[in-house]
Amino acid sequence: MRARTKLRFMFTGIIQDIGTIQSIEKSGDWRIVIKTGLDLSATPLGASIACSGCCLTVVEKGDNWFAVDVSAESLSKTVIGQWEEGYSVNIEPSLKLGDEMGGHIVSGHVDGLAVLKSVTQDGDSYRLKIQVPAELSKFIAPKGSVALNGISLTVNEVEGDMFGVNIIPHTWEKTTLAELKEDDMINIEIDMLARYVARALQFEGEAAA
Repeated sequence: MRARTKLRFMFTGIIQDIGTIQSIEKSGDWRIVIKTGLDLSATPLGASIACSGCCLTVVEKGDNWFAVDVSAESLSKTVIGQWEEGYSVNIEPSLKLGDEMGGHIVSGHVDGLAVLKSVTQDGDSYRLKIQVPAELSKFIAPKGSVALNGISLTVNEVEGDMFGVNIIPHTWEKTTLAELKEDDMINIEIDMLARYVARALQFEGEAAA
């Protein structure tokens, strides 16, 4: 009888822990060790963990830490290249079949770097204004989903290459958002459904031309 395995895939953008960069070995690809409070006993080597929105592979682990290797490509296209020892990281293990889909489907493949332009407190919540690369702005829509540093968020409003999100107290306290400052870079992953819709509309336009 073939052993049953747990299929792991994708993420939801619901952060389960804030990890801490314990060490970085910067030689060729980076070897990064991240301390976490998550139970890693059922996490095998080779499993995927989203680290501030970047899908990375566990190559070593201990009772309260895991290590990942990061390629030069990932370092150049994400905020990982700016990480230092002591930095905080949003952590989410990949989904297992049967897990609750709490946020939206997130692949862990960062589309680009956004910029935090402003933070304004609104009651107990916070309003963030985010600027995205021009080529990604067409995928951002009011009430649509977006992942910022791995966090599933709903877009409030859009104006050109700027959009706003509202951060409730729980999300503010349980993620690294509270540590961001104006003009900080943020990993952004657009909603894959928005990408498919935009692609379909492009094909329709080309067919009608």
